[in-house]
Amino acid sequence: MAKMHAGEVDTDESLVRRLLAAQFPQWAHLPVTRFPSPGTVNAVYRLGDDLCARLPLIESGVGDVEKEQRWLPLLAPLLPVAIPEVLGAGVPGEGYPWPWTVCRWLPGANPEAGAEAGPLAADLAAFVAAFRRAGLPGGPRAYRAGPLARVERATRHALGELDGVIDTAAAAAVWDAAVRTPEWQGPPVWVHSDLMPGNLLVEDGRLTGVIDFGTAGVGDPASDLIAAWNLLPPDDRKIFRAALDPDDDTWARGRGWALSMALTQLAYYQHTNPAMAANARHTIQAVITECG
Repeated sequence: MAKMHAGEVDTDESLVRRLLAAQFPQWAHLPVTRFPSPGTVNAVYRLGDDLCARLPLIESGVGDVEKEQRWLPLLAPLLPVAIPEVLGAGVPGEGYPWPWTVCRWLPGANPEAGAEAGPLAADLAAFVAAFRRAGLPGGPRAYRAGPLARVERATRHALGELDGVIDTAAAAAVWDAAVRTPEWQGPPVWVHSDLMPGNLLVEDGRLTGVIDFGTAGVGDPASDLIAAWNLLPPDDRKIFRAALDPDDDTWARGRGWALSMALTQLAYYQHTNPAMAANARHTIQAVITECG
């Protein structure tokens, strides 16, 4: 698979087999197959039918491993759908430099962005609401926890990189309005802050699982509204908004986060991650259309 990042390490099935044999011999007999995930931080390997191994590809993803191993067991009973269950905490070895994880495999498929969502919009809102109510003390700061101004420079840089690729004038106008929105004044709440289609699992049109909690923590609830634009069509977006009932400023900040994420993702991944780039284009157009 093409590398997406400078400093990205190589992984393959042989490495995973050696790591299992050395650290988790009870699973060493399982067949190992790389899963074609659109994710950008971890390589995912199926271990038989029921398990998977997740290995960070870049050093900046190493902290996510410790975070998930600590917080996922505490969050799981508070949420209405399945989240990853950590079964093994791997350590560096066999030439691989970082901690890694064995989790239970969660069934389901990623939803299609822009497709009629049906009950998925309400299911997703229920997950977001339950996450906000988690109330676990001492939570880490969420990756997208603070004001939009924190990503002003990166967003402007992405707009410059995308000149001639998208309608940057329309996108810049939406961003200008979003970054002027008043900051969140309420208490910080638990948020996933990366609710993209690739981190959601559905079966028969219902949300059954949410994965990849590396960006999770406490902060502004706006960051968990991004699925309104990166996934849901307009009618289902209304259902999602009505169920969560954010004030206008929180909705605007959520739209700003969705746009900033999409702009930076498209600028960075347009030549290395087709799935990520396609969703970024979809999100940008959805935001521009809503504000047009």
